[in-house]
Amino acid sequence: MQVEFFRRIVVTQTRRSGCPINLTLEQIGDRWSLIVIRDIIFGKRRSYGALLEHNEERIASNILASRLKHLTESGLLTRSSDPHHKQKGVYSLTEAAIQLVPLIAHMAAWGARHTQPSKEASLQAEVLEKGGASFWDALMDELRYLHLGATQPARSALDELQRDYKKLSVER
Repeated sequence: MQVEFFRRIVVTQTRRSGCPINLTLEQIGDRWSLIVIRDIIFGKRRSYGALLEHNEERIASNILASRLKHLTESGLLTRSSDPHHKQKGVYSLTEAAIQLVPLIAHMAAWGARHTQPSKEASLQAEVLEKGGASFWDALMDELRYLHLGATQPARSALDELQRDYKKLSVER
């Protein structure tokens, strides 16, 4: 009984407030967490090495390790042993991380309108936004298949995203 009471006190003391926006920012609001999740979703990078090597923003190795640990402890990622190399890990999205897709799409659209993104990133954001809620649902279903072992959907939203991006980039 005392352990449970102590845990509640610790959780309460580490929160700035109980506001859902604040609590969301405490999990994903630092400079790197959503970038790591973005790279796992759209870059199909699932290992520490792949995330480090292919990150456009050049995340430092110690920061990446810290973010992966934080995201795992927060319940947004899971880590399992790489079947090809037992000392390496493979990161998977949890259902909570998969449900960030609409938020990421809205953030990308906002950033495309109110910042000065590269042409490539702006086109990617446009394709993601134009897909709308039905596309985001399909993307989340595909991520559930890839990361959680759900049934493979008939529709590949990731392939559609890549195809539509290529088509739009040729048109412009």
